[in-house]
Amino acid sequence: MSKLIIKPASECAYDCISLGEVMLRLDPGEGRIRTTRSFAVWEGGGEYNVSRGLRKCFGKKTAIVTALADNEIGALVEDLMLQGGLDTQFVKWVDYDGCGRSVRNGLNFTERGYGIRGAKGVSDRGNTAASQLRPGDIDWEYIFGTLGVRWMHTGGIFAALSESAAETVIEAVKVAKKYGTIVSYDLNYRPSLWKSIGGERKAQEVNREIAKYVDVMIGNEEDFTACLGLEIEGNDQDLKELDIEGYKVMIKSAIEAFPNFSVIATTLRTVKSATINSWGAICYADGKIHEAIHRPNLEIMDRVGGGDSFASGLIYGFMEYNDGQKAVDYGAAHGALAMTTPGDTTMVTLPEVEKIMGGGNARVDR
Repeated sequence: MSKLIIKPASECAYDCISLGEVMLRLDPGEGRIRTTRSFAVWEGGGEYNVSRGLRKCFGKKTAIVTALADNEIGALVEDLMLQGGLDTQFVKWVDYDGCGRSVRNGLNFTERGYGIRGAKGVSDRGNTAASQLRPGDIDWEYIFGTLGVRWMHTGGIFAALSESAAETVIEAVKVAKKYGTIVSYDLNYRPSLWKSIGGERKAQEVNREIAKYVDVMIGNEEDFTACLGLEIEGNDQDLKELDIEGYKVMIKSAIEAFPNFSVIATTLRTVKSATINSWGAICYADGKIHEAIHRPNLEIMDRVGGGDSFASGLIYGFMEYNDGQKAVDYGAAHGALAMTTPGDTTMVTLPEVEKIMGGGNARVDR
C-alpha cells in the first residue's frame, strides 16, 4: 500500500470535484413528512456534500459535476449550490418538457427522527437529469488535463442510478487516473436503489469494476460485503457491530482484493436511538490502522450527511498533512459536528472542528 501522491494546489484549478446527483431536500423539521404543512428546503447529495464540506468548512476550491432539468426547481438547486460555494460551471442543463415525462429534478423528503423513532428518507428521483448522464456528456480531458484537479470524489449512490451513470463514473475515474488525480469513492450501499435493477449482484458487478480505479475507498462493513462481495468474519454474524479486530479483517480482505487501495476508511456507528449514537472512525493508511476518538454517546440533531462530512474531513487531512491519523481525526470530528445541525451539509467551521479534535467541550464561546 503506497502513500498518496497528491498534486500541489499551484498546479490545479480545483482542490476537489464531485460527480453525483444533487437533489432538493424537503425537511419537515421536528414534524413528520406525512403530517407536515410546511417544509424547509436544502440541497444535498452523497457525493456533492463532500465537496461542499471541503469548501465551506475547510476553504478548498471545489466544483460539482451533475445535471439538472432547466426549470425553476433546477434554478433553486443551483442557487443553493452557489450558496454552498461550489463552482457550477460543469452542471449540464437539460431542456425541461413541461411535465417531467422525459427529465426532471430529484426530490428527497427526509425527517430527522427522535428517540425511538428513527429517521426516514423518501426519495423521488426517477428519470432525473443526473441519472441520464452518459459517457461523452462531460469533457473530462478538459477538467483533469487542462484545468487540473487534485482530488475527485464520487460514490455508489450516483453509480446506482442507471447503467449510464455507472458508465459515466468509470469514464471519469479513468481520465482522473490518467492525469494523476486522487480518486475517492464512498460505497454508500442503498438497497432501495439496487433492488429493482439486480440487487446485490448488480451492485457488486458495478462497484467492483469502479473499485479498480480508486485510491481511497470509504464504506462500512455492509458496504464492503454488499458492494464488493467480500466475505468478512466478525464477532457478530450479521455484521451489525464489528469490533476493531473485525474491521482489521475487513480491511485485509479489501486490500487483498484491490491492492490499488492506498487508503480505506470507515465510520464506526452504533445506533442507540435516533438522537444518541456511538460514533468513531478508523482509517487504514501507510500499512497502519489509525483510530479516531470514540464518542460513545453522541447527541444528534440530524444524522443525514454525517458520513459525507466524515469524508470531507478525511480528505482535508490528507490534502493538508498526508497523514492517516490526522485525516481520520478531522473526519470523525467534522462528521460529529455536522450531525448537530439540520440539513445534509455542514454548518461548522475549521476552528470548531479543531477545538473538538483537541478535546474541547460545549461550553459557550463568547
